[in-house]
Amino acid sequence: MGVKLTFCGGVRSVTGANYLLETGKSKILIDCGMFQGAHFCDKRNFKPFLYDPEKIDAILITHSHIDHIGRLPLIFKAGFRGKIFSTSPTKDSSEYLLIDSEHILNKEAEERRQPPLYTIEDTNSVMELWQTVKYHQKFKIKDFEVEFFDAGHILGSSFILISDKTGKKIVFSGDLGNVGAPIVKDMELVSEADYAVIESTYGNRLHEDAGKRKDILEDVIEETVNAKGVLLIPAFAMERTQELLYELNELAENKRIPRVPIFIDSPLAIRLTSVYKKYSQNPDYFDKESIDLMKKGDFIFEFPGLKFALNTEQSKEINNVPAPKIIIAGSGMSQGGRILHHELRYLSDPKSAILFVGYQGAGSLGRQILDGAKTVKIMGIDVAVNCRIVNISGYSAHADSLGLINWIKPARQTLKKVFVVQGEEESSLALVEKLEDELAIEANVPSLGDSIVL
Repeated sequence: MGVKLTFCGGVRSVTGANYLLETGKSKILIDCGMFQGAHFCDKRNFKPFLYDPEKIDAILITHSHIDHIGRLPLIFKAGFRGKIFSTSPTKDSSEYLLIDSEHILNKEAEERRQPPLYTIEDTNSVMELWQTVKYHQKFKIKDFEVEFFDAGHILGSSFILISDKTGKKIVFSGDLGNVGAPIVKDMELVSEADYAVIESTYGNRLHEDAGKRKDILEDVIEETVNAKGVLLIPAFAMERTQELLYELNELAENKRIPRVPIFIDSPLAIRLTSVYKKYSQNPDYFDKESIDLMKKGDFIFEFPGLKFALNTEQSKEINNVPAPKIIIAGSGMSQGGRILHHELRYLSDPKSAILFVGYQGAGSLGRQILDGAKTVKIMGIDVAVNCRIVNISGYSAHADSLGLINWIKPARQTLKKVFVVQGEEESSLALVEKLEDELAIEANVPSLGDSIVL
């Protein structure tokens, strides 16, 4: 047979990225993400994989978000013993994220009276199989040659170009970055491919520009401080928290916002920030502006008024600090973590505000609040939503529809077909229409389990 591509997750929804590429001799996966929705761990994660894990030679990881790595311990538990490949920052941050995920999954399993999806031992075993590669370092896995490129999404994120023995090229976008975002470099472009698997999280939307998003951030801080309220920011521990700190640092340095206590109430975000510190002088991963700042001794995630709450006692002490104050806490879609305790306390306060700076998945608590729910249930308690609700899509780490089109445009002459994935159906279908109308590229939205011989 030629090369067969099977869509085992991440289709017609944002989460669960998992793609099988195989020949008669080789089977590799691109990503092995968790399905997420109304719960951190969706019931789809308990279904068997659509392939035999024992027969997979290798797994290529685009980046460390749980919807791309979350089922790695589960596939190990099911018999996978091949190799895992990613960049070094992706491996480092994935270890923290998987350990944190296991803790959340255990709590959910207890609440549902189900056995846990996997154990911490499975997570530790996964890390022993993990090898790191640099961008543009070509390597072989049986019938395939693999090359990682900078996706500009989060620290160490990649899109992956895979060639078979005949020279046929398939590119997997992973998640692509938002051009002009601080800290990481802008994504590279795909110059040539026969087939592409492209994400579409924001396939039907355009972001605000960077200047506008900073203005909105400044305004919501000033208004909440003037009202003597609390500004809640549910933020993903990886990338979004660090990007917010970068911009808060800049606003504070230039005296554009009043000095109030700013709390990072997320042990995971604090640990992940240490990964940023580890690679902070590496030009492979940081943009020039960030490196120049750090060479001056100005570490971009530290400034007066910023306080880190690593342990439970420090988290509880935040409640004793009078308003106004800013609390940044995980999780980004309010699906767990310490943000829930603060939402329970402050969502009903009309002087306070909640600021969303990232994608809110269908069914998530964050989406319910963003969509205007008057009451939400948190830890079994009905909570009135009286605070102000603000959304800044410009903080997304994902490319918008224009960014996605610009990424794939240089390869339009060689592309035979594009498969649109990792988006809600409406978003994916909108991107298909754009690809066909603007670039005259054949495109479709696959369904779960679809296979195609390329």
